[in-house]
Amino acid sequence: MDEQRSSTVTIPVGDAQLPADLMLPAQPGGVVLFAHGSGSSRHSPRNVAVARTLNGRGLGTVLVDLLTPIEDEVDARTAELRFDIGLLASRLAGIVDWLAVERPAGDVPIGLFGASTGAAAALVAAASRADRVGAVVSRGGRPDLAGDALAQVRTPTLLLVGGLDEEVITLNKRALAELGEVGELRVVPGATHLFEEPGTLEQVADEAGTWFTTHLS
Repeated sequence: MDEQRSSTVTIPVGDAQLPADLMLPAQPGGVVLFAHGSGSSRHSPRNVAVARTLNGRGLGTVLVDLLTPIEDEVDARTAELRFDIGLLASRLAGIVDWLAVERPAGDVPIGLFGASTGAAAALVAAASRADRVGAVVSRGGRPDLAGDALAQVRTPTLLLVGGLDEEVITLNKRALAELGEVGELRVVPGATHLFEEPGTLEQVADEAGTWFTTHLS
């Protein structure tokens, strides 16, 4: 495998300074920005595991905290910011712009991987940055929370949902109808919302890796 470079950087977005962990193969074929879900952080073990699989496929990854430490403290008490899709999406779009301008991974295509509410933010950001985002993957996501932006998404989008996560399957099917031909829904058999069952997260990572390498090439 190519030698990997890991670094922690601070990404300026508006008046916020957001810490991020970058993992870059020597010659990445693309870079995937992760949008974590409700109450999570860039240290989410599930996202870290998926990121490692993508690194093994020759893709760079960016795991970032979308809230500042102060905002995180507020959210821990009130849970209000984790559902502020507009705020999260604007932060993601700002990071996409930073990746495109600063090019820490080089001049490579950008993908978005969103989990839970982060998936909605990823889709809103993809709609607003269609020229810069080449692929989106949602894991156990709430794409329905993207609202009117769903119909504006022009980016190939893979929706991955656990087979036992019935309510979220229903919400994803509705979102798929809005996404139209750019969307695809795949159900992972035997998986609940967090994909904690043996082998299910590995399947998510494998599906995501194939989607990104196909659409970011």
